Amino acid sequence: MSKEFWTITEVVELLEIEESFLVELEEEEVICPVCRDEPPKKLFTPSDLERLHLAKALVEDMGVNLAGVEVILRMRQNMVEMRRQFDAILEDLAQEIQETFRRGSS
Repeated sequence: MSKEFWTITEVVELLEIEESFLVELEEEEVICPVCRDEPPKKLFTPSDLERLHLAKALVEDMGVNLAGVEVILRMRQNMVEMRRQFDAILEDLAQEIQETFRRGSS
């Protein structure tokens, strides 16, 4: 999926979901499509598609309601961000250790 944006029609076809499901997820602020003025339409990013795919699985396969989907996806996003921060800390620490060893072997 190398496209930058997908239309509602494309998303409905691609993910095999109802348009009403998109509307409900937007109302719950699970997704926030980009709006373009000419012609007025909502467009979905790769991130939106990932969230929609996960939301669909949570609702259809696990019986989670939309409020639960919102909570789960928000927690998932927080975990991803925490992982990025942790990785950055580890990278900084590894660089400091390398610098310490370089100074010690000189």
